Amino acid sequence: MLRASSESDERGADENHTVDVTALTDGTVSSGVPHGDALARFSEAVVEGPAAALDAARGELASEMGVAALVDAAAVAANFERMVRIADGTGIELGDVLEQFSQDVREELGLERSPD
Repeated sequence: MLRASSESDERGADENHTVDVTALTDGTVSSGVPHGDALARFSEAVVEGPAAALDAARGELASEMGVAALVDAAAVAANFERMVRIADGTGIELGDVLEQFSQDVREELGLERSPD
């Protein structure tokens, strides 16, 4: 799902546009997403803080993409947080179909690695 949605936009799929999802877990890799670095810094600041980092990331994103895009990014972050809390609180599992569909991305990103 992540890979499929990242490789299309409102104009439809573009065979010349590639997205490197490893950028999600490796800050040295460029995602290929326009303004991806600013979006990644905003996402990290939303999750990890501190407040000064979030303020800086909001300013950078607004400067690069505009206030409307900042509001959209904040809404997406809030929605994901809501969904994760609901899933965690109710014990929702991926299910067989989504587990199989997302296996390659989870392996590529090392999401199932053992904690050290």
